[in-house]
This record gives sequence, C-alpha cells and structure tokens, in this order.
Amino acid sequence: ELFVQYLATYSYKHGRGKEKNALTYSDLSHTAEECETFQFLADILPKKILASKYLKMLEKEKRDGEVGEDDEEDEEEEDEDETVDENVGS
Repeated sequence: ELFVQYLATYSYKHGRGKEKNALTYSDLSHTAEECETFQFLADILPKKILASKYLKMLEKEKRDGEVGEDDEEDEEEEDEDETVDENVGS
C-alpha cells in the first residue's frame, strides 16, 4: 500500500496532476519511464499510443521480419552450394 501511495504521490507531483487537479494514466506512465526508481514498471505502464500507430508498427515489424527470413534462406542456399562445390572438387 505504501508503495502504491508513493508512486501515486510522486506521479502527481512530477506530472500534470497539479494542473488538472487529478492523477492520470499518462502521469503514471511518464513516471515509470523517466524515474530510475520506477523503471521496472515501464513494461506494465507503457505510454498510450493510437491504434493506427500500433498497427503501422506491427506492419513494419512484419515486413522487416520477412526480409530477415529471406536473407537467412539465401545464406542457407549459399552454404549448400559451397558444400556441393567442395565435394565435386574431391
């Protein structure tokens, strides 16, 4: 209980809580991201992003992942070609 109270108080004082006279989720996520004491909460209290931005991020990761997989397949084919060349020369 004391930890939650400390987190809330710290977030309120160092966030926009005083301006709005309220503690918001963005105050908590900002505290988790910026304060070294609360950085372990960064995964639990991530910053909010729009769904459209999240979908774009997923598409980009998917494209990057496909490119990475293609590169790995090309490397495997090159390795197989080298092995065949070595066997032919023997």
